Amino acid sequence: MSKNPCAIIGIGQTQHKSRRWDVSLGGLVREAASRALEDARLTWADVDAVVLGKAPDLFEGVMKPELYLTDALGAAGKPMFRVHTAGSVGGTTGIVAAHLVETGIHRTVLAVAYQKQSEGNAQFALGSGKGASLGAGGAFAPYMRSYIHRTGAPLDVGPMVAVKDRQNALKNPYAHLKLADISLEKVKASQMMWDPIRYLESCPSSDGACAVVLTDEAGGLAAAADGRPPAWVLASAVRSEPSSFPGRDAVWSAGAADCAADVYRQAGITRPREQIDCAELYVPFSWYEPMWLEAHHIVGHGEGWKLTERGDTALGGAFPVNMSGGVLSTNPIGASGLLRFAEAALQVRGMAGEHQVDGARVALAQAYGASAQYFSMWLVGSSPDPFA
Repeated sequence: MSKNPCAIIGIGQTQHKSRRWDVSLGGLVREAASRALEDARLTWADVDAVVLGKAPDLFEGVMKPELYLTDALGAAGKPMFRVHTAGSVGGTTGIVAAHLVETGIHRTVLAVAYQKQSEGNAQFALGSGKGASLGAGGAFAPYMRSYIHRTGAPLDVGPMVAVKDRQNALKNPYAHLKLADISLEKVKASQMMWDPIRYLESCPSSDGACAVVLTDEAGGLAAAADGRPPAWVLASAVRSEPSSFPGRDAVWSAGAADCAADVYRQAGITRPREQIDCAELYVPFSWYEPMWLEAHHIVGHGEGWKLTERGDTALGGAFPVNMSGGVLSTNPIGASGLLRFAEAALQVRGMAGEHQVDGARVALAQAYGASAQYFSMWLVGSSPDPFA
C-alpha cells in the first residue's frame, strides 16, 4: 500500500506530577492537546479527527472515556477513535493517527493518550479486579532473570540503566520522578521488589497526558517554511502475539523482532545501530533496556548489556537511549508509549532542550504492553528521506 507523507508539527505534554488533584481528567487531556495545537500554530477548528488512547478503563473506573472527553478535545461533530493495546497503547495511538493521514482519510489529526492514576487503582486493574495480583513487575521479573541467565550480564547493568535514566530526567522539565542524588550505590541499596528488580529500578505511577498533531505533506512543508521543523514519520508497525504458547520466547519475542524488522524494511534500514541516531524505548524496569536493544536487532543477542556497561546508551554515548528519562522517570501508563514517540519526534525536530542529542536526524520509538505481547514502533526523521 502506498502511503502519503505524514508530518508531526505539534507536541504537548502535561506537567507530570505524582498526583494531579488540581485538574480534572478532562482538564488533563485538554492541557496536553492545547499545548500541541499551540506548538503547531493551529486551532481546534483545524483538527479533522481525534484519536484517543489509554490503558484499560478499570484504571480510572470511567467507562468509554472517549465519549466523556469529546468536548474537552474539540471533537464534537468530528470522528473520535479509541485505541487500546495495554501498555503499548500510547504508541499505537500515534500510529493509528498517522495511518489516517497517510491513507488520505484526514489531513490533520490530533492524537492524545493519558492516564490519571490518582483516580484509580493500577494494581487492581492489572489484576483484572482479582486480589493478590503480582503486578507488572512480578509478571516480567522471570523474563529479566532469564535474560541475565542466558547472557551472563553483570548484575550492575540494571542499576546502571536506572541511574542513567534518572540523571536524564533531571534535564526534562516534564519528567515526573526527579532524584538529584541518584547513584549506583543508592539503587543497589533500595528494596528488592521482584528479583532482580529493586525499588529504584522500577517505574513510578504518574498522572499525565501527551498529545501530538499530525498532518499531511503540505502541512509539514508549510511548518518547515515557517521555521518550525516537523518530524516526518518514516515507518511504523504494530505486532501482537498470545501471552502464552509452546515455545514462546518472552526474552527475545518474535512479535518484537517482527515489529522492528517491518519498520526497518519500510525505511530502508539495514544497519540499525549505524543508521539510527537515538531511541526512546519502553523501559519500565531497568533490565528491559538491553533486552529491547537485542530483541529489536540493534545489537546481537548477548550484546545489549555491553552497550549499557560501556556508557554507549548514555545521553552523550554512541547510541543514546531514553534521553528524556523514559518510563523509569514518567509513567502515566496509557500515555507512556506516546511519550516515547513524541520524545523521538522532538529529537529530530531539534526541540528536546537539555536532553537533545546533537545532530539527531533519525530516531526510533518503541512501546510494549500486556504480558510483553503487544508491540508498536515508529521511526521518525528530520526530513522525508534523511538517508538521501
